[in-house]
Amino acid sequence: MQNQIKSNLTWWRAPGITSLAALSLLIALPAKSAHSVKPTQQKIPSLPDFVQSSLDFRALRSGDWLVLDKKSLRLLTANGAERAAYKVRAKHFDIRESVDQGLVVLIDSDTQHAVQIRVQDGRLSLAMELPAPSGALESSCLYRDTQQLMHLFVIAKDGHAQQWLLDNAKPQLVRNMALPANVKFCEVDDLTETLYVNEEHFGLWAYAAQSESSAARSAVILRQPYGPLKAGAHAIQGIRGGIAVLDQVGKNISVLESIQKKSAQAAWKITGRLKQQQYANWPKQAGLLRSTESEHAITFFLRDDAKKSWFALNTKRLIKNPSSTQNIDTIPVLIPQTQTEEMSRLGDAADDPAIWRHPIDSRLSRVLGTNKKQGLLVYDLQGKQTQLLEVGRLNNVDVRQNIQWQDSSSDVAISTQRDDNSLVIFDIDANGMVNEASRIATGMEKIYGTCLYQPNSGGLEAFVNDKEGLVQHWRITKQNGRYTGTQLRHFKIATQPEGCVVDDKNARLFIGEEKRGVWLADADAKTNKPLQLIAKVDQHLHADVEGLALYHGKQASYLVVSSQGDNSYIIYNAQAPFAYRGKFRIGFNTARGIDGSSETDGLEVSSANFGIPYEDGILIVQDGHKRLPDGAQNFKYLDWKQIARALKLE
Repeated sequence: MQNQIKSNLTWWRAPGITSLAALSLLIALPAKSAHSVKPTQQKIPSLPDFVQSSLDFRALRSGDWLVLDKKSLRLLTANGAERAAYKVRAKHFDIRESVDQGLVVLIDSDTQHAVQIRVQDGRLSLAMELPAPSGALESSCLYRDTQQLMHLFVIAKDGHAQQWLLDNAKPQLVRNMALPANVKFCEVDDLTETLYVNEEHFGLWAYAAQSESSAARSAVILRQPYGPLKAGAHAIQGIRGGIAVLDQVGKNISVLESIQKKSAQAAWKITGRLKQQQYANWPKQAGLLRSTESEHAITFFLRDDAKKSWFALNTKRLIKNPSSTQNIDTIPVLIPQTQTEEMSRLGDAADDPAIWRHPIDSRLSRVLGTNKKQGLLVYDLQGKQTQLLEVGRLNNVDVRQNIQWQDSSSDVAISTQRDDNSLVIFDIDANGMVNEASRIATGMEKIYGTCLYQPNSGGLEAFVNDKEGLVQHWRITKQNGRYTGTQLRHFKIATQPEGCVVDDKNARLFIGEEKRGVWLADADAKTNKPLQLIAKVDQHLHADVEGLALYHGKQASYLVVSSQGDNSYIIYNAQAPFAYRGKFRIGFNTARGIDGSSETDGLEVSSANFGIPYEDGILIVQDGHKRLPDGAQNFKYLDWKQIARALKLE
């Protein structure tokens, strides 16, 4: 599967950006206290004369140089001979290199357009044009995601920013972002998927570059009195394991390391500071900041705007043995085949899906999805909405088919209704048409999650929980076309649950406690076994624990859990000892214009054959952030074959 989702090219960051080896070591290191870094006695690498007067530069893997001057971007040999030139006025540029080409992005000072230039076979050529921006652009930077897709961030002077996907014949808008005004520089650390932007007169901020994440920002380093900077972050430069910030007023460069936390969010620690008094001839008007790195040293280059040349500062490497390697789990990124039409309500609306299988032609099956602001939606396997039942604020939904009642049989869906704290029961006919049939009052004050249980002895039961941790067990009966409910028992979980699923055959109830993990209980009301915590929130499972579903395969059964805290999906064996089998994420399907999924609330899975491409089953997940472009929430469909192949499941 990985060969299908990755480009045939292997891409590298421009010199000075985080490497896998450096990050793996960094995570294992304790945070260091701030200290001034003394210049090394080693010979400072010098820039060729033809680079000294440039506005910006990069040394390429081929040995050539990219040099930006006032009139053009030039490709030069190691001896300074010009191989190619592209006429443009710009202040700086960003680059990614592959085995046989490079991609450069810059802002044309005349047109205020983002320009992408391809470097290949000794030539410079226009790679792709973006639509005209709505405002004056100030900065741009490239980002290669874990799916090996190329993205571009463009930032306007007023702070309006956009993320574009470039790995297609035509650029596609991924999302809009609101960033600080007057951002002069941006950098992306591809490995940690962190977008850094400088608010010039205040400080440096970090955002998740991964488009499925929220737009929340983290402070990296700020000006006084909120941080150590004298005035703000004048210029920035990515280095292995962190970021360097030039404080023009304070006359120093602060070097920060990114410390990854268990929550999968990073913090930054100042691990070094290069000060003006340590160096003779420190530039009075320092502009751009660049760097080159070796195993033992980092050389920073400051653009001296007054002398129109570069000033070199050599330091010992702050991270020891950056070339050492440690194992970092690689999470496969899988591709959705389909997405549903968007919710008709914006914001946090979609929540939980369920699957109804057509009794004759599985290709005519239906997906039920809740809308917390409107009601129940029904979709076909192509994602087209077939029904909308405006029955109020529904949260979770579950389905059971061919239920044998005293005088009939039927297919039923049940959902929690947050307006009246009831269980809403829906009948589903042979064509997949859904209709509300009844409501059962639960007496709860904050009803939340639910799941159905079809005992081997027949009939139908339901588990329902609330935000205070109360779990109720109900027996559902139907007579003369009317549904009624009888509460069989109740029990308590310490903190908020929501997702739950029942293994009907083995009478096992799995309940997700959002902050702690997955509990196992006996679904049979006659037993009184204590709950067992079978999957803890740890290095695999990140809070919140949300949707739960069971896949019953020919050889094995699996528990699927939405690990909302790191936007992944975890697979456990569904039998004791409930071993962890792996995790995956859902990424872009660029060919069909489908974005990935994140912050998933509810999910559902089935091992039934639904036809191509779902012969081995289907996974449906709620997507918390609709991108490509921004829109209302929806659900994504993924074939089980991808999951089984990626995680080597039976």
